[in-house]
Amino acid sequence: MPSSTFSGTVSTPKLSVAVDMGNPFLNLTVDAFLKIGAVGVTKSLAEDTYKAIDKGSLSKSTLEHALKKLCKEGVYWGAAGGVYIGTEYGIERIRGSRDWKNAMLAGAATGAVLSAVGKKGKDTIVIDAILGGALATASQFVNNHYFY
Repeated sequence: MPSSTFSGTVSTPKLSVAVDMGNPFLNLTVDAFLKIGAVGVTKSLAEDTYKAIDKGSLSKSTLEHALKKLCKEGVYWGAAGGVYIGTEYGIERIRGSRDWKNAMLAGAATGAVLSAVGKKGKDTIVIDAILGGALATASQFVNNHYFY
């Protein structure tokens, strides 16, 4: 009976940025802004590439729109990441412990701030705060393997 094997390795991309602003809070916040902003830029680039391929054409105005969107998405995602990481770090320093509760509170605060900046109603701000807290808590559970 013939047999075959398949093997391979998958390595995660590593982005190393050294940020030293003389304060751990600022270091973490700026580092998060840069790294998560890069994720936002990549997301926007992938979306615009898909749209260009789907349409089958590319024009100067399309490129200008894509570049403008890249910048906006990068800043938005970077700001969200910076607010979240900075808030989580501050809560950790105040509480003196590092656990899922910090992520929940930081996620809720970030969701509320981002929603408030978007000038949405108070009900939407509360819903976004709940969503932010839930997503951050779920991420913490998955990353710290609380399930097994």
